Amino acid sequence: MDSKEKLSDTSDKWLDAYNDRVASLYTFTQCMTLSDIKADGDWKLIIADLGTGSYDMKLKVYKNTNLMSEHTIMDLPTGVVTFYLDTLEPRTPAIAVASGPYIYIYKNLRPYFKFTLPPLEIHPVEQDLWDQARQDHVSPIIMKETLESLRQEGATLTTRSLRLLQLDPSDLDTFIQVQKSAPLKRQTVITCLGTLKKNLADDDAISCLVIGTESKAIYVLDPEAFTVLATMELPSVPVFLSVNGLYDVEYRIVTSCRNGCVYTIKRGSNEAVVKHTIELKSQPVGMERIGKNIYVGTMDQMLHCFTAKGKKLWSIKMPATIMTLEAIDFKPKGFSGVAVALGNSQVQIYKEKYLTDVIHTEDVVTGLRFGHFAREDGTLVMTTRSGSLFVKILKRTAKFEERDLSAGPPAAQNVKLNVPKKTKLFVDQTLRERENAVAMHRTFQRDLYLLRLNVAREYVKALENSMNPHLIRSHRASQAYSSGWLLEQLKPNLKTLFVVQGVGPTFRLTVNLQNTSLTQVSTSLLITFEYDDKLYSFHKKLIQVPMLVPGLMYLYESFIDCLSDKGVSDTVKVYVLKQGRSMPLITGVISMPVSEAVVLS
Repeated sequence: MDSKEKLSDTSDKWLDAYNDRVASLYTFTQCMTLSDIKADGDWKLIIADLGTGSYDMKLKVYKNTNLMSEHTIMDLPTGVVTFYLDTLEPRTPAIAVASGPYIYIYKNLRPYFKFTLPPLEIHPVEQDLWDQARQDHVSPIIMKETLESLRQEGATLTTRSLRLLQLDPSDLDTFIQVQKSAPLKRQTVITCLGTLKKNLADDDAISCLVIGTESKAIYVLDPEAFTVLATMELPSVPVFLSVNGLYDVEYRIVTSCRNGCVYTIKRGSNEAVVKHTIELKSQPVGMERIGKNIYVGTMDQMLHCFTAKGKKLWSIKMPATIMTLEAIDFKPKGFSGVAVALGNSQVQIYKEKYLTDVIHTEDVVTGLRFGHFAREDGTLVMTTRSGSLFVKILKRTAKFEERDLSAGPPAAQNVKLNVPKKTKLFVDQTLRERENAVAMHRTFQRDLYLLRLNVAREYVKALENSMNPHLIRSHRASQAYSSGWLLEQLKPNLKTLFVVQGVGPTFRLTVNLQNTSLTQVSTSLLITFEYDDKLYSFHKKLIQVPMLVPGLMYLYESFIDCLSDKGVSDTVKVYVLKQGRSMPLITGVISMPVSEAVVLS
């Protein structure tokens, strides 16, 4: 089935609005957003393009299918959001782009402000070393050795010192002379970006910026004065943020970190406190909050759902690696779900734990955004690994059914049963079991022992009457020069092993007998064979077994000639008999190998 057939089969809920396979976009979900930045009802697509990964980073704004604006970014972007920073009319949002330690603010598609993260504290020994270097009181070699010892002790150094440790001894003096006059700074970089309403819940209310940094901290930024309102410390580096609430009233920040944990930061009476830790079994690759549930995709191809308090609701194994997640909240249809982009070029849409739609794409999707675009409400924007841009519009007749499209138990299986109330009979039986628990347990144990005793007696009787010969294990062994079939069967006082060797047309059948008794000898035994005389010929059809001494292994051989040249084989039955008894003591079934040589004339 080709890609067009797949699209027609699985994405009947979507219209292909726009496809641009040469857009050359290198971006991710965190660097994409949809916003009405002109306040004219025409929503724009805003993308922070990573360029080649080292240069040519740009902020691109699309109006419909046309590139409307383009701005150069100095460093790799890590997030882009839109927010309202004032109450001026018309109500146009600003664009915030996180890049390195900076937040670039664009208003009306023009540079408006650049915010720099507050510098971090410098280790006093490192500061003293650079102060001495500025006055030429320390040699470059001693300076490098001291910085190296600081790093080994676990101290966090500045970028300048780390760069010095990478240089050769011959380049140290030149580097120090160039850098010593500049003030020493230790700055962190931004890892994730979000917004938080300040005091009103309106769509166009003033919002604060929520910034996650490499220094394991989260900053809340005032949008008017661009000052830090609050700082929250975390046990690890945050990588994904989900924010709701009001800063001046109450808010919750859900963040997933590199240590595989999800933390909920709740504002207390005076300060923010970290609560409800969720421990994941793998690193998170995406996180979305829908209603009161938290959806987390991990690197082990699992999609997890947790409550706001950290209780796991369910987990689903994905058919491929999870690339990114995106929340889908389509109010006209009353549908809320999560879109999961997979490494097999699929986008699967889940409502709770049920798969409701599958979209096949031409390449692996790395960026997803759902919302308003242009003048359409339900628009899904996708960017792929190869740099393509796809826009799909949800059909007005689309229906996301409650049933699960994937194979598995029906949805009704997860509905809680209407358990009836406790009746008087149930209560009476419960009280009786409580009062007579010891007696009931003893009765059960007695009946269980009697059952085991009866089973053992019947088994011994069957063994004595030789009515239950059964095969315990068969094993085929083959080598370059021989092939054999091993059959092992345990009986009272006897242990047998049958081996067939040879490649044909003559085979050697070896019967190994051992008396497993400690004191009793075995006598009057016979070995005979049952086979197809048109296919095989035995040199010895009956073997008389002498007395078997306990503990010794006895070998008996018989050569077999294959009489057919048609490349067929059959089974041979081996019987160990007791003289005077009609039933065999041991029965073995051997699958003979196909003769690989010329049949004897």
